[in-house]
Amino acid sequence: MGKFIELVKRDLALAFRQGMDSLMVVAFFIIAVVLFPFGVGPEPSTLAKIAGGTIWVAALLSSMLSLERLFQTDHDDGSLELLALAPVPLEITVLAKVVAHWLTTGLPLIVTAPLLAVLMQLPSEGFLVLIAALLLGTPTLSLIGAVGAALILGSRRGGVLLSLLVLPLYIPILIFGVSAVDAAIFDQSVRPHLVFLAALLVGALALTPWAAAAGLRQALE
Repeated sequence: MGKFIELVKRDLALAFRQGMDSLMVVAFFIIAVVLFPFGVGPEPSTLAKIAGGTIWVAALLSSMLSLERLFQTDHDDGSLELLALAPVPLEITVLAKVVAHWLTTGLPLIVTAPLLAVLMQLPSEGFLVLIAALLLGTPTLSLIGAVGAALILGSRRGGVLLSLLVLPLYIPILIFGVSAVDAAIFDQSVRPHLVFLAALLVGALALTPWAAAAGLRQALE
């Protein structure tokens, strides 16, 4: 656990030193949501219907912006080889990087989401459910994205390939996340949707570090 925390602190320090990645993710999230009222009109009833889906789609796309650099920087400067040779299992290293990625991208999106929900006229019944769904869904996005980032490591046009790899896997998270918000708005049970999101998170937490570590080993050979 001590090594894991040290790895998380290292990646957070690197992320804060660069700085622009987290700001870019939040800025894209805000701009993407703000554009929708200009496209569909400012009618409150119309915005309320699409609020949950709009915020979720924007959060999904925003979380992908920094995925390509999840392992690329360490790969370019040789740090990834040292991490692979360290006594810490590579799966733990992957998990630490995912945690740091979520803290610098997913968490800011969750903090920003309520403000954008007000802009999109989301009914008050959906606020807490939206935050709960994002808390369960965004870590899964980072975990699945780590597998894609490991598989495209060192390849040309990695950003396009990464999108093709992870977007189909993101669809279930998007469906259950939006469905949870809609269920809260229409006074239906949100528990099944949140349970599915929690199950996806547990499954991703158990499987993706191993898959991403295997992809990194392949890239380092």
